[in-house]
Amino acid sequence: MSGSDKKSGDSWSPEIEELHLRESMAAKMGGPERIERQRAAGRLTVRERIDGLFDPGTFHETGAAVGVPQYDGKRLVDLRASNFIFGTGRVNGRKIVVGADDFSIRGGASDAAIGRKAPYAEHMALEFRLPMVRLIDGTGGGGSVKQLEMMGSTYVPANPAMDLMVALLETVPVVSACMGSVAGLGAARVVFSHFSVMPRKTAQLFVAGPPVVMPATGKWIDKEDLGGSHIHTRGSGAVDNEADSEEDAFEQIRRFLSYMPDSVYEVPPVIEAIDPPDRREEELLSIIPRNKRKTYPVRRIIDLVMDRDSFFEIGARWGRSAVTGLARLAGRPVGLIANDPRFLGGAIDAQAADKMIRLIDMCDTFHLPIVNLVDNPGFWIGLAGEKQGTIRRGGRWIYSVYQATVPWCSIILRKVFGVAGAAHGNHTRLNLRYAWPSGEWGSLPIEGGVMAAYRREIEAADDPDALRAEIEERLTDVTSPFRTAEIFGIEEIIDPRDTRPLLCEWVETAYRLLPSELGIKRRGMRP
Repeated sequence: MSGSDKKSGDSWSPEIEELHLRESMAAKMGGPERIERQRAAGRLTVRERIDGLFDPGTFHETGAAVGVPQYDGKRLVDLRASNFIFGTGRVNGRKIVVGADDFSIRGGASDAAIGRKAPYAEHMALEFRLPMVRLIDGTGGGGSVKQLEMMGSTYVPANPAMDLMVALLETVPVVSACMGSVAGLGAARVVFSHFSVMPRKTAQLFVAGPPVVMPATGKWIDKEDLGGSHIHTRGSGAVDNEADSEEDAFEQIRRFLSYMPDSVYEVPPVIEAIDPPDRREEELLSIIPRNKRKTYPVRRIIDLVMDRDSFFEIGARWGRSAVTGLARLAGRPVGLIANDPRFLGGAIDAQAADKMIRLIDMCDTFHLPIVNLVDNPGFWIGLAGEKQGTIRRGGRWIYSVYQATVPWCSIILRKVFGVAGAAHGNHTRLNLRYAWPSGEWGSLPIEGGVMAAYRREIEAADDPDALRAEIEERLTDVTSPFRTAEIFGIEEIIDPRDTRPLLCEWVETAYRLLPSELGIKRRGMRP
């Protein structure tokens, strides 16, 4: 056979041309009208989102030619794309898996999806041990009830890929972004994650949207009022962070992933340290007021102690008496917990407990050492606290502290009282901790404890206020942190300016211990 015959008879060019045709048809998404409607709502298209997330030119799509075909005889005339796109790409040079809904095709509902695509994406992340990012925009569930007529029957619900999503949470970092009006299984996919984010005004999340809520309640509730970011990042805590825009959401995703290993089988990524580990800040010497009734900016302490500009806060708008997030010490990622005395005096309410559980469990899953900046007056007391079930949810938080096996270091800034204060670390381990001279601790604060212990004497006194003040002054000497140090009840009282150098020394040792911890924990991560 001649060379010309081989070229004409053996070439696969026609099939390659058809492949490109199918891919170009799928790339049209829902068509110009629906794409314009998406942009008019202030939202990017699914492909614009993927481009915005990944390093330029790194996205490799899997299943690009998947869709529902339309034929004229044997000739393909159109291909309605699947409304789920997935593949791999790089974020800051690191490979990840992305799965993204296309709202322009049937509102992201599964009745327009090719059912095997989304589970395959989750399976890819699990098998390759790569971080998983979900860009969720739609229901992702059973779709419209119109589908029942097409099927001719109904079905008993099952959550697709549920086993994979459970396995992912204990194996690789999972990030979910709520990118539009997300309901049902789509909403569940948002919270089945280690970190979640939603843009303000353009995204909403709910178990069921307004048309479903209306018959059940007899009241129409606008979708923003029902499930906007102000509901879920400030009230419910269902979503971790609010974003100013979709671009800001992508930046938060990139930043979160920068602290995380690719999987539980790897040590968290270390970057070159440019902030001196021996930096001592004079401001720390006076940042906590001598007046116990005055508060202070705990985030400023975080900025002064951690690597400069390294703190990434998670859940800033809910559970506000606790501050949680990720930071770096000498270039090494750590989890960070702190009490914020500006809210409830730093006391632990139910939301603060839930927020700390989430951070502790995630750090324990991915072997990130934890720093705890402690100013904990105890659980939030009073009727509102009791109605929240603070003690039960606080009890779960205490269990999370004792179940964690990662290196842990506590810096006692001020208060440590009661059952909640006792959970500043696991006392059965080394329980490494350093106290500032401002530290005060015990079963109860003096102010409330005096009334509990000396109530009869005070009420019977001619001048109750004077007697209470006298008892409080007498007890102040006994509660000096130096008295506790004398009996080795606190291991070290330190100059606050030494906090960063000590933590940088500690984190070096902590990372030396981490390789022995690698792998899946006996207790998997829960959303």
